[in-house]
Amino acid sequence: MSESFEESPESAAREPVASSASNPHLSEPKVRAEAPLVLVETAFLASTASLIWLVNYYFPLGPLLRIFFPVPIALLYLRWGKRAAWMAALVSGLLLSVLMGPPRSIQFLIPYGLLGVLLGACWRRQTGWAVSICLGTLLGTIGFFFRFWLVSILLGEDVWVYLITQVTQMLEWVFLKLGLLIEPSLVAIQVFAVGMVLLSNLVYLLVVHLAAWLLLERLGNPIPQPPNWIQVLLDYEE
Repeated sequence: MSESFEESPESAAREPVASSASNPHLSEPKVRAEAPLVLVETAFLASTASLIWLVNYYFPLGPLLRIFFPVPIALLYLRWGKRAAWMAALVSGLLLSVLMGPPRSIQFLIPYGLLGVLLGACWRRQTGWAVSICLGTLLGTIGFFFRFWLVSILLGEDVWVYLITQVTQMLEWVFLKLGLLIEPSLVAIQVFAVGMVLLSNLVYLLVVHLAAWLLLERLGNPIPQPPNWIQVLLDYEE
């Protein structure tokens, strides 16, 4: 009879599991413990993105720091989701607005802040490089023309005319070196200028993907693997 009243080890082991499954409030301490970590990482990565922009503005190191403009916000999206990434983008814009003024903060937010959110969303959903690079190129091109429009308003001059003049001189020099007696039309010059903007943003997004692929994998938040031809080109071995 005494043996019938003794609890078996299996039943004793199952009791805590059943009670935790039936009581969802037991998971609240874990959520509460993660909340400060999300806030700390959001503040840290937002300040990191702002610092990279600030250092590059006053001490330009060529394209080196520009590669990492959207990476901190994208990393935050990979770790904590879209809400934290949007908060980091807004906090970075507010911080730069205090340090450098609203025009500079807007130039960071559009396109690099939005680009960080976009890339983080694509990478978290395991989107292929072709899709994320194309979307990033489109956003970067829109941001380029937005910055031209903003600078033109601030300076009171049409900066696009200056760019077209430079492109015209470059095309005339190329045609002269090739021995072609051709005078490019205004439409052809503008199409060529837009193509150059698209190409530069495409190359930029490719380099950003390469840098994020090499960096974020070591931080424990890998992005999707690159196409096979890139892995072969870099002699990458898993």
